[in-house]
Amino acid sequence: MLSKIKSLFKRKKDRNIDEYDIDEKDLNRILSEGAILVDVRSPQEYEEGHMEGAILLPEYDIKKKASMLLPNKNMNIIVYCSSGTRSKKAQEELNNMGYTKVYNLYNGYQNY
Repeated sequence: MLSKIKSLFKRKKDRNIDEYDIDEKDLNRILSEGAILVDVRSPQEYEEGHMEGAILLPEYDIKKKASMLLPNKNMNIIVYCSSGTRSKKAQEELNNMGYTKVYNLYNGYQNY
């Protein structure tokens, strides 16, 4: 048990978890407050299955398409991918573009 807890803390440390990285509990709360859910995986991955209500905005298209699909830079936005890695990059890119409330689903879609 202790080794499992240590492993969780190490993983969180390695992945640079921050206040805008969320889990399932936070996901449901933020969605209930009004948020847009953004799948940053590829179109093929999206077609194979995605979270209900999510829009597709692949991580590699964020610079080109974010302003069109996400016009309000102050809205709650939740980004996710398969494992949380691409969505973390997408979160950082959106923050750099001036979006103020971008949340990353920490462990990605694979857990939901």
